[in-house]
Amino acid sequence: MDINTFWDVIDAAHAETGETGELLDEVLVKQLAERPRQEILEYAERFDELHDALYRWDVWAAAYLIGGGCSDDSFMDFRAGVIALGCQWYQRVAADPDSLAAHPDVVQAANVRDRSEVLFYEDMNYAASGAFERITGDADAFYEAWRSFRGADTESDNAVDMGEDFDFDDDREMSRRLPRLATLFLGTNP
Repeated sequence: MDINTFWDVIDAAHAETGETGELLDEVLVKQLAERPRQEILEYAERFDELHDALYRWDVWAAAYLIGGGCSDDSFMDFRAGVIALGCQWYQRVAADPDSLAAHPDVVQAANVRDRSEVLFYEDMNYAASGAFERITGDADAFYEAWRSFRGADTESDNAVDMGEDFDFDDDREMSRRLPRLATLFLGTNP
């Protein structure tokens, strides 16, 4: 599955959620389960690539501002949430995490006290495994197929370049690096 097909899968899931009102991850599991197992594994591979590409300090800082804090696990869910937004938003965030200040859900979250769920979409991380479980009835079927599909490469030894680390609790630094998000969530002026 190439990257365009991956985004087509996400778009098709969004289209169905608009028609049925079901949750995106549930529709995605259902739609993936209708595909051959090889395609589900390829979907998972593209998802992981996109997910890993957002493993950067600047993206984490955006998640920290939007979520009012962000643990390691929450950052996984945030990156899944960015993928769930679709290709255009994903590309915007990958180029400039501060662009999330223009997303309607983020703008709305800035005015809500408990905003921990905005863009943090844990279940998106498990769509491929959910599809395998639906097909096979076995919760471990995906992981067995994944090990076979990826071989010894399931854990990468490559060091990840997350960019420059900085203090997320330093409002001045956050305002310098993410001025629009800082304005929304810290009340600072860019």
